[in-house]
Amino acid sequence: MTREAAPALDLDAYLARIGWSGERRPTAAVLRSVHRAHALGIPFENVDPVLGTVPSLDLPALEAKLVRGGRGGYCYEHNSLLAAALRALGFEVTLLAARVQLGAAPGDVRPRTHMLMLVRVEGEPDPYLADVGFGAIGSLLEPIALVADAELHDAPRRHRLVHPPHDGPLELWQLQARAGDGEWQAQYAFTVEPFEAPDFEVINWHIATNPRSPFAHRLYVQRTTEDAHLALAGRALTVTPADGGAREERTLADRAEVERVLAGLFAVRLPEGARLPE
Repeated sequence: MTREAAPALDLDAYLARIGWSGERRPTAAVLRSVHRAHALGIPFENVDPVLGTVPSLDLPALEAKLVRGGRGGYCYEHNSLLAAALRALGFEVTLLAARVQLGAAPGDVRPRTHMLMLVRVEGEPDPYLADVGFGAIGSLLEPIALVADAELHDAPRRHRLVHPPHDGPLELWQLQARAGDGEWQAQYAFTVEPFEAPDFEVINWHIATNPRSPFAHRLYVQRTTEDAHLALAGRALTVTPADGGAREERTLADRAEVERVLAGLFAVRLPEGARLPE
């Protein structure tokens, strides 16, 4: 029996969606600019799990939703789509999984549920960590070289990778983001053990359906622009200016206002006929 070839990404449509144009070569400059364009061009959202649906990670479904459908997604969708685009551009991509540490209490050990990737660029001495699916203000806007203690200024943000204490056989990496007070905050930790698409099918199902998963029952939407970071958690809306100005916070009145803000401020369309829970 002949195995069917995997569907190919419509690279033209993807690049148009993120507003990127340039020479399509697997260089470090292209990696940085495509990564940034994706991070600024497609919002983070978990509407499907909140509506009781497990998001598909199949490439045609990702294209229909994130590229053509006026939607965003969460980490598995974003990074699966970016990985397909980078491979189409000629990059070597390895999928990884991380333990989210942001917001964890001291001593907490969370499961590896966050998807990210290593990207190798021919001629570069070190691979790059790429990740456009971390729904937080400390997320990467540009890829960071896998070099300990080297700081990345992906303006207006700053990041670095460090080696925290670790007892395992593989070297542990921790991504940190510099907060407004100058302190470095841990975002997540990972090793470079490769993960495959079936691994993330299982993790995706768990995150979308487990009653203890925050993504299964509470709306989380993020959008980064050149001017600000926008975040919606339930009905709590936060706007953080990129220039360090005062953060604005307010609570949306009801479901109708949430849906208006989704369509306007976040540029997220709800599925046809869908209504968010009250």
